Amino acid sequence: MKIWVINGPNLNLLGRRDPNHYGNMSYPDLVNRIEKHSEEAGFEVHCFQSNHEGEIIDQIHDKADIMDGLIINPGAFTHYSYALRDALEIVEVPIIEVHLSNIYAREDFRKKSVISPLCQGIISGMGIKGYFMALDYFKPV
Repeated sequence: MKIWVINGPNLNLLGRRDPNHYGNMSYPDLVNRIEKHSEEAGFEVHCFQSNHEGEIIDQIHDKADIMDGLIINPGAFTHYSYALRDALEIVEVPIIEVHLSNIYAREDFRKKSVISPLCQGIISGMGIKGYFMALDYFKPV
């Protein structure tokens, strides 16, 4: 099973950006933990991060036909990127939306996701554990 984990803007600053909301772990450490968890589950995982909306959309277009599942933390694109939403519409595999912080307990503008209606599930506010919960979704029952 091939799972793509796509992270949006500012996720590369994990560990430096507002640790109260995003924790102290660096992005490379997060990727290492995701890879380890995936290996234990028997998944092939591919992590991608970009601060550029077009690069994220290109990644979705390029990998849509070879992925078996998608975990996406769109960052701020969650709230307004209809271009990203349109790209996700072509994905014919389960999509799980992940947010490190609880977007519903923050500023009003963060409470709306244009991505959520396309997702099988949303995990918000669980920190890095949200990624592991999302990966576990893909395990056979």
